[in-house]
Formats: sequence, structure tokens, C-alpha cells
Amino acid sequence: MNDKDIGKIVRLLTAELADRELPIVSLMAEHKASPFRILISTVLSARTTDDVTAAASARLFAKADKPESLLKLSESELQKLIFPVGFYKTKAKSLLQLCRNLMDRYDSQVPQTMEELLTLPGVGRKTANLVLALAFNGDGLCVDTHVHRISNRFGYIQTTTPAESEMALRRKLPRKYWMIYNTLLVAHGQYTCRPISPFCSRCPVTKYCDKIGVTKNR
Repeated sequence: MNDKDIGKIVRLLTAELADRELPIVSLMAEHKASPFRILISTVLSARTTDDVTAAASARLFAKADKPESLLKLSESELQKLIFPVGFYKTKAKSLLQLCRNLMDRYDSQVPQTMEELLTLPGVGRKTANLVLALAFNGDGLCVDTHVHRISNRFGYIQTTTPAESEMALRRKLPRKYWMIYNTLLVAHGQYTCRPISPFCSRCPVTKYCDKIGVTKNR
């Protein structure tokens, strides 16, 4: 693709998004959820579908929506509330440690820098970037498997891992698109640009896409 077309792609995917459901964490940000809720739901969402994340988040926040109240839950109670998110036992342990860190080190507030977020249990770069972008309108550029795969499929970047993709996108994607880019590509990847046999016939940006690695499409 021509790198100069990225603005057109963003506009077209934004229009496509109007007919789709937002990814759960993006929807929470749209509804002005607290940074704590956005952080916890983002941790829960790893290796988990949106519908499962949404249901688990709702159950959890009905019981506890602050570090102090979450820490009143036992590990087994927390496991039951968040089941069946991926790795729910590990996440329950991490969430308790995370909340203890927030209380002890940050006065129960979610920190607003990448460096501080990465010190929290269960928080990696993907989670930190999403929290920075959605909770604080900051310079987060969240690169998950959808963003990595589709950006390479477009031909916009040429990388082999999501970590490499984040660095490549930070170098060339205009900063004004950083906050929305993950939301757009996650929705596009869920509904249209599937990993196998994408729906190129209904894709609004097909004429800009190099279709790298696509051997079959619909």
C-alpha cells in the first residue's frame, strides 16, 4: 500500500465501525468508565473473547470496582467471578497483587505512565498501551494480534511479531491515529479481515490493501 493512504484507511474503517459493536474495553472508555475498570477489564481480556470479558467484568464490578473492595475478595471468590476468562486462576492471583500495588504505591489510583504501569502484576505493554490510550487519552499505541496481522496484510509495515509491529507503527503511524488504531483494527479483524479467508469482497479498504499472505478470500 501507499503509506500516504493510511488517513483514508482510518476514515473508511471509522465509518465501518459505526455499524459494528465496539470491542468491550473501547466501549467502556466510550461510556467514561473509570481507569481502574478499564485496567481490570483489559487484564481480563487477554486470550479471552469480548463476550466472555464483558460478562466477567460485569460480575466482578457488581461486587468490587475499587482496589479496596476487590482485595476483600478471596482468591477463590475472584476465580469464580471471572471464570471462564483465559487463565482465570493466574489472573485472579495477579489482580489481587495488582490491587495491593495500587493501594500501597499509588494511593489506589491507576498510574498514567508506561513505566509505572509495567511494574504492576499482570500488566504487559499491550495492556499498558491500551490503558494509556483509552483511560487517559495518552500516547498508548496498543498492538495486539489483529493490529499486527492487518497492518502487515495491508503492507503498511513488514514485521514478524506484535512487539516489532508496535515499534514500527510508532515510527510511521501519525500520532493522531494512535488512540483509535487498535479499536478500528480489532473490530475490522473480528468482522471483516479474518485471519483465514478474509471478506475482501465487503472490505471498505480493499483497494488500498496489498493482501500480503492472503491465499484465499471471500
